[in-house]
Amino acid sequence: MLMGAGAALLLAGTGLPAPMPAALASVQPELFGYRERRKETIRPFVKWTGTLDRYFAERSLEDAPCESGLFNKCHLADWKQFLAEVRTKDVLTQIEAVNTYMNRAPYILDPTNYGVPDYWATPNEFLVRDGDCEDYAIAKYLSLRALGFPKEDMRLVVLQDLNLRLAHAVLAVYLDGQILILDNQIQQVVTHDRIRHYKPIYSINEAAWWLHVA
Repeated sequence: MLMGAGAALLLAGTGLPAPMPAALASVQPELFGYRERRKETIRPFVKWTGTLDRYFAERSLEDAPCESGLFNKCHLADWKQFLAEVRTKDVLTQIEAVNTYMNRAPYILDPTNYGVPDYWATPNEFLVRDGDCEDYAIAKYLSLRALGFPKEDMRLVVLQDLNLRLAHAVLAVYLDGQILILDNQIQQVVTHDRIRHYKPIYSINEAAWWLHVA
């Protein structure tokens, strides 16, 4: 289902070569101060694996007409141009640029956008239809993957916002012994220890998932 290792994911939907950024930290702190238990299979997370499957399939969109109301090669070209502009920047600048680029999209709930309670969009779908919290996080994750960031140093995080008493999702990037949080509710990239009202439930990338406990 996930079509091999990182090569397909790095290039799918972007067409860009994917230089690797500077080495990221191998020792990872505890996300938001919660202990975690690693699980090796992501197969039960069908929304996530389905999003990755659709992302791979969208490479054929490069031949779609620009007049189409769905995501097409013109939308793809804008995203590719953005990634090309930042790919020579330093790692932190790339992270901040991706966060800013995706956060400019309007927030829209899945029942209004897709007519279902919960839908995990590909970056392509998000760029043309906007989306909700996990859609921002997915678009940021796959943008950074396209720039060469290793999957081992990034996770989608599903959590509880203790202030709003609502479920939420963000992207965590592990860099130089710290965890950076890319959040559609916070315009700047911040370290995880500056956020006190998030309780992580689980986090996931292409290789594994983690259960978070107090």
